[in-house]
Parts: sequence; C-alpha cells; structure tokens
Amino acid sequence: MEPYDTVPVTDVFAASTETFEYLLGELAGPGSAELSHARLEEMIEVRGRLLLRQLLQDHLDLRAAREEQALARQDAGAAGRCGVAGADGVLRRCVESGHHRLLATVFGTASVRRCAFRARGVRNVYPADAALSLPGGRHSHGLTRLAVTEAVRGSFDGAKAAIEARCGPVLGKRQLEQLVKAAAADIGAFYRQKIPVPCTAGTLLVLSVDGKGIVMRPEALRPTIRKAAAGRTPTFRTRLAAGEKPCRKRMATLGVVYDADPAPRRPHDVIAVPGGRRGRRPPRAGPHARGKWLCGSVIDDPATVIEKVFDHAEARDPAHVRPWVVLVDGARHQLDLIRAEAARRNVSVGIVIDFVHVLEYLWAAARSLHPAADPAAEDWVAGCALAVLAGNAGQVTDGLTAQAAVLPAGHRRGIDTCIRYLAGHAEFLRYDQALENGWPIATGVIEGACRHLIGDRLDITGARWGLAGAEAILQLRALIACGDFRDYWKYHLRQEHQHTYNVPA
Repeated sequence: MEPYDTVPVTDVFAASTETFEYLLGELAGPGSAELSHARLEEMIEVRGRLLLRQLLQDHLDLRAAREEQALARQDAGAAGRCGVAGADGVLRRCVESGHHRLLATVFGTASVRRCAFRARGVRNVYPADAALSLPGGRHSHGLTRLAVTEAVRGSFDGAKAAIEARCGPVLGKRQLEQLVKAAAADIGAFYRQKIPVPCTAGTLLVLSVDGKGIVMRPEALRPTIRKAAAGRTPTFRTRLAAGEKPCRKRMATLGVVYDADPAPRRPHDVIAVPGGRRGRRPPRAGPHARGKWLCGSVIDDPATVIEKVFDHAEARDPAHVRPWVVLVDGARHQLDLIRAEAARRNVSVGIVIDFVHVLEYLWAAARSLHPAADPAAEDWVAGCALAVLAGNAGQVTDGLTAQAAVLPAGHRRGIDTCIRYLAGHAEFLRYDQALENGWPIATGVIEGACRHLIGDRLDITGARWGLAGAEAILQLRALIACGDFRDYWKYHLRQEHQHTYNVPA
C-alpha cells in the first residue's frame, strides 16, 4: 500500500482545531465564570457535539484526499490504472472524483467524498464506501443502534425525541421505524449459528410456551378475527356488553428454554399447611433458572414457535440425555402441539401444568362453598392444594364432586369449573413426581417474559401495531432480554456489509 505522507494532516483538521480552541476560549473567558454547572454542562454538550461532528468530517475528508492521491500515483505509474470490478463482474476503468453522499450519524450529518469507478451501462462502484463499510441508506450503523436502543424501551415518538435531543434532527419517525425493522432481520440466522453452552446430563432442560394478545391495526389482524370484527354489531355505542369482544388483538406466541439444577421439595415447601407455618425451618427453594433463551413471534403461528423452542432445546441437548420438562398453563391446543412435536423428534418430555393455575381454580371452587371473606376458605384451599401436590388430584376431584352435588344450581359454577379442569388435566398433575425429581411446577419465567416483552412495550396505551413493526420490536426485546444484543450486533454488521458489498466483512 502506498504511504500517506503527502497529505497535510494539520491542514485537514484545521476546522476541528478551530472549533476546539473556540470552546476553550469560551470556558476560559470571563463570561463562563458566572455560569452555573447546569449551564456549563449544556454548553459543553452542545459545543462538544459540534466538535465531534467536525472531527468525523475532517477524518472523512482526509481519507478522501488520500484516496485521490493514491489514484493519482497509479495514473502516473507505468502500468496505468487496472480498474475495479463490481459485483456484476464488469471492470470499471474510468474514475471520477468529487462524488458526495450524506451520512447521518450520532454526532450529526456528515458528507462523505469519494471517487467513483465508472463504466458505460452499469452502476458506479465506490471502493471507499466498502472500506468504510457505509450503510446502503443514509443513516449510520451507530445511529441505527441508538434507534434500536431507544425504540425497544418506549414509544417511537419518545425514541425520536430522545435521539433528536442527543443528535439533532437526523431522522424522522418513519425512518426510525424502518431502521428498527431492518435491525432485526438477522436474529433468526444469528441464533441458528450460535452454539449453546453445554450442561451435565443431570441438569434440567426446561421449556415453556405462552401467548399474549397485541392490539393491531385492522389490516394486521388474522383473517378470522378480521372477519369477526367486520361482522360484529355492537350492543352499545359507547362500551362493550357482557361477553362481547373488541376483536382488535392478534395473539403473539412466546417461548423460553432454560437450564436448572434439580431442587427436590415436599408439598409443604410449596404451600403452607392449614393454619400457617410453624417452627423455624424455612421452606426449600425451587429450581433456579439460568441460561434463559427467549423467542417470540406475532407473525408465526404457535406450532412454528413451539418448533423453534424444540430446535433450541435440541441444540442444548442433541443426544436427549437430559431430563426435559415442559411447563404449560393448560391450554389444550398448546398441549396437543407440544406432544406432537415431542413425538416427531422422539424425545421424552415431562409435561407439568402450572400449579398457580390450579390454585386459581381451587379458589373458584372455594367461593362456591364459603361465604365471601370467610377465613376458612384459605385453609380449605390449602388442604386441597396439599393433596394435589401429594399426587392425590383424583381424590380431590371426587371430594369436590360430592360437595357440588348438594349445592344449589346457582352456586355451582366455580366448583363445576374446577372439577372439569382437574379431571381434564389429570395426567399432567403428577406434582408428587415433579417435586421428588426436583422439577419446577410454575410458569413464572414465561409469564414474566410475557409481561416484560409484550406488556411493557407492545401493550402501551394507545399503541396499534403493524405486523412488521410488532415482530421486530418483540424479537429485539427478546434478544436483549437474553443478553445477546452485543454479539448479535457484531454479527448483524458483518451480514450488512456482505449484503451491501457482496464481500465478507
């Protein structure tokens, strides 16, 4: 490579030096002595951003000058210019300097000057663009990363305001949304090439799936919901009647896979005996989740998300030597999909119904048997819950059936619902075996993920989503929750470079 010793560096950075000296003069002048620290911070922040933008601009100008000098030396050489071939394989020998493009960055907008290699009938090629790994659009990768960071934590309007406060008016709301969508494009490929950390054969491999609705724009609803919304005739003009659905949501499916060491327990470690705990022995803690991996989609159906969850689980345990535990809330369609996927892969899984859901059904039965605010209802629920945890769900169901038989028809709704739930899910209520093996029996991890990934961002007041935007935000929030954003961004930049310039980064 030719040495860059003929470019006057001090002259190129003269504007940066002048900006810096002007800031020094303001700070050393008598006027700054009367400023409060808040005014000083504001002044240095504004002037500092101008200085950083000028430094970037001067460096880009220096690289442009060096490129032009290097090409001039090639022209003066005996061999002449060899030209540059584009992705189409056409050799471009004609060179034209002085081509400019704008680059919006976290410091403000800069101008990139570079030389164009040209040939008749084909697009120009700019080697300097590839050397700088410039994006295909106007906004820099640093600005895109900032847009992602701000957009996943709050509304797009709030993200735009935060970026403008820091960087100036460098992008609009629609451009911000497009940057976020593009930033999530390689998440699937990133996880397919990522190798999970291996665990011992005794470590539990826990899978869980759940769903949560997202308010969508009408065109983004699933066909059945869109048809129902179009044909719905509301009873009232100003509110929904009992049992009516607004038909505004599309279900997003979330999945989680994590590792956990077995933690054997007994029923009274989970539920206190009637009358409360006595003595000083603390209850044994349940399994602690580690190495959580989250995924979610509002576009894919539950079967596809469950397939992704099993794919990741098999990447952690390809030989199927670890205990696989699947936690669900009892939805029949989820159970059917999970059992079908496990059978297709020939893997043995232990399916456990979330015990918190069982407790809610027991409380519904208690309200059928006890007056409101009756303290005896708590002890009754504790006794039934301990029996279910001990593996006697069938006996509890028989007892509830006998008690329901003597109740008036108007008081049986809660207890009948509980009986149907316990009887319909009996094969998944073997909590005695789960506790003995040290398995988790609650879906708190996936429930928390639903609240965090969807509720805290996609369910904010007034939000109505399109498919692409909701999918991008959901996947990016899951990626960040897994702690993989930094590694993913490096991978994404390599993929962007290869896609833009058709060469590896």
